[in-house]
Amino acid sequence: MLRVAVVGSGPSGVYTAQALLNQSLVPEVRVHVLDRLPTPYGLVRYGVAPDHEKIKSLQNSLRAVLEDERVTFVGHVQIGGADGVPPACLAELYHAVVYCVGAAADRPLAVPGEDLPGSWSATRFVSWYSAHPDIAPDGFALHARSAVVIGVGNVAVDVARILARGADELRTTDVPRAALGVLAGSRVREVHIAGRRGPSQARFTTKELRELGALPGARVVVDPAELAMDPAYAAQEGLPLPAVVRRNLEVLRGWSAQREPAVSDAVRRIRLRFFLRPAELLERGGRVAGVRFARTAPDGAGGVQDTGAYEDVEAQLVLRAVGYRGVELPGLPFDPVRGTVPHAAGRVLRDGAPSPGEYVAGWIKRGPTGVIGSNRSCAKETVASLIEDAPLLVRRPAAEDPLAVLRAWGLRPVEWDGWLSIERAEAALGRSLGRGPVKIPDWQGLLAAARGEEG
Repeated sequence: MLRVAVVGSGPSGVYTAQALLNQSLVPEVRVHVLDRLPTPYGLVRYGVAPDHEKIKSLQNSLRAVLEDERVTFVGHVQIGGADGVPPACLAELYHAVVYCVGAAADRPLAVPGEDLPGSWSATRFVSWYSAHPDIAPDGFALHARSAVVIGVGNVAVDVARILARGADELRTTDVPRAALGVLAGSRVREVHIAGRRGPSQARFTTKELRELGALPGARVVVDPAELAMDPAYAAQEGLPLPAVVRRNLEVLRGWSAQREPAVSDAVRRIRLRFFLRPAELLERGGRVAGVRFARTAPDGAGGVQDTGAYEDVEAQLVLRAVGYRGVELPGLPFDPVRGTVPHAAGRVLRDGAPSPGEYVAGWIKRGPTGVIGSNRSCAKETVASLIEDAPLLVRRPAAEDPLAVLRAWGLRPVEWDGWLSIERAEAALGRSLGRGPVKIPDWQGLLAAARGEEG
């Protein structure tokens, strides 16, 4: 029997487990899916916007894999770090270990003022309204009237949409009650989404873009002069543009033709801005007060260059959404430039050579690229390498009962029954509030629910 540990229960981890179950060359496989959190699903639970019900429903297909009798969910187990199980010790318990730990950090802007109070990573904001237990439930206060979101990808659009959406519309979702209360009292009336390049190079999808225009009580404002600066926009009819770019430009063209709404507390404005590079975050009274942007322009080679002009945008809240980055896991090799673990077709490389029994999949393998479905083919490649190595791997010693060893080491794993208890507790919490299931946002509450204790 081949015993495999998969570290991470997000899409890449579960797709890795699924690929192990679906292969036919090794008939007997047992998979333990380990996670630092007592809850499964990774970014599907803690990264997908609460109003994206269709994407969140992916949990159902992930759930089917985790409920397979050959798979065991093992939550609340930290791998690596000062308080975690070292990778070398984990390797002694299993024939193979696949690390699917994602990309947990955000990319910095590297500009003056970035660390001012009121300047946050979009990752942290998403974690807050998604009830991630690492973020305090009262971790945000939305007293700002103007917010700037730096970045033009789907994460930027997500956080802008949450800022502009009314709390009543989110009441039907699983947003934690503390966050819902803060959003209900939000004073934000203007949200700027800014990118240093043009609209044809923006990374958002057309579906996400159109959702901004469908928000009740919000209007999208686009400057036609900024659109006209984009060579692809100006020559749209004669260029073989990708379909998503063409659709995005059509949506933006329609918005640019609309009259800008008058300033009003009843209408939130979402301004999509282009050719603006953040140069500095401005300060007033010890807090962020705005963003100084350097105006850019196309350089004729597909990039942009500074024009020497600057524009200041008032903002009391700045959210940075310029990408994710992998974090080094102590005990594993790490490429600090790429933010990934060095590998060959998923085999971890130590000093340039494959390390027997160690593998990677997902963002920690290839970087934060692609959509959720991209993890499926990535996992299949890694599992193909693992199965090719299986005749040698099964000769390695492995524990008959790795969970017993983890408990002997002082850990208190949360298994699938514990997760089901959390689900029941969240459903009960929602009923008590007259809502559907509501997420428990803190470690103490999650672990108490996993043990079946009354909240």
